[in-house]
Amino acid sequence: MLHRSIPALVLAATSLFSLAAFSGPVNVNTADAATLSRELKGIGMKRAEAIVEYRRRFGPFKSAEELALVKGIGPAAIQKNRDLIRIVDVKQATKPAAQAARPTPAKP
Repeated sequence: MLHRSIPALVLAATSLFSLAAFSGPVNVNTADAATLSRELKGIGMKRAEAIVEYRRRFGPFKSAEELALVKGIGPAAIQKNRDLIRIVDVKQATKPAAQAARPTPAKP
């Protein structure tokens, strides 16, 4: 019986490792410090907390380059994470889909 469950265990472990290695895009205007630290390369918990605090004090980021205003985040860190950084305004991110997709009325 045990020999039949070994392939299943190997498959499950392989799936977990591949998910753990995957980094996906992260919206720096909505992500918490744990997510920022986990998903962005070279950004530890201290820098991630600084990003969240800066965002709380000054509002959402309008570009990836604005992350350089956060102490400890430089152009090299931004460049290293360019493909992982998403900038979506909090208001846009929380709009219902129907409202966000609503076309503007044509002027007569």
